[in-house]
Amino acid sequence: MTDTLKDAFFLLGTMDGRLLEIVGLSLRVSLTALLIGALLGLPLGAWLAVAKFPGRGAIIVALNALMGLPSVVVGVLVYLALSRSGPLGSYGLLFSPTAMIIAQSMLVVPLIAAVSRQIVEDAWKEYAPEFSVIGIGRPQAVVLLLADCRFSLSVATLAGLGRAMSEVGAVMIVGGNIDGYTRVMTTAIALETAKGDLALSIALGIVLMTVILTLNVAAYHLRCWAARRYG
Repeated sequence: MTDTLKDAFFLLGTMDGRLLEIVGLSLRVSLTALLIGALLGLPLGAWLAVAKFPGRGAIIVALNALMGLPSVVVGVLVYLALSRSGPLGSYGLLFSPTAMIIAQSMLVVPLIAAVSRQIVEDAWKEYAPEFSVIGIGRPQAVVLLLADCRFSLSVATLAGLGRAMSEVGAVMIVGGNIDGYTRVMTTAIALETAKGDLALSIALGIVLMTVILTLNVAAYHLRCWAARRYG
């Protein structure tokens, strides 16, 4: 065990090329999925927070349920859509980083939308009377509330990034875990552990935990800073 830990820290200390390749792909895929998730999830959540229409409650319940959607289910759905017999099979996206981004985006969008909906709805209840007095409609209110809640919403996006980076099932199914092409940190850890290459698994695990811990620390300090600055 001691030798394995030494080998793991050696890989980290020497910036092993294979390790950097896996980490780099993980960040590219997850950050792209986060961008898509934020662009779709934030407006969707804000709209649900202020809109009134039949079935709104059912959509909110479904969105909250999708926050806990198993990643393997998402992987199967994306696999079926991108397979040769699927509706998007002609694009040849299966077993590619693009397929992994699609799968991670499907996991991130509901999370960001559900959390942002609750944040904006709480703000809407507070400011709705003022908006009514000065004649601001719901579409304009969405933009203003998104801007006003930007610090709280940034915590939601960081949570989305953590969800994307830590999942393994979906990217394993749609990415194929191809060495040098679709192998990310979580899938590499699973494969290398099964192969007995614990040094690389531990090194990747340390990097992954460091990234996730950094995200949580950043979210905590951002929330505290916003509370001090804006009360």
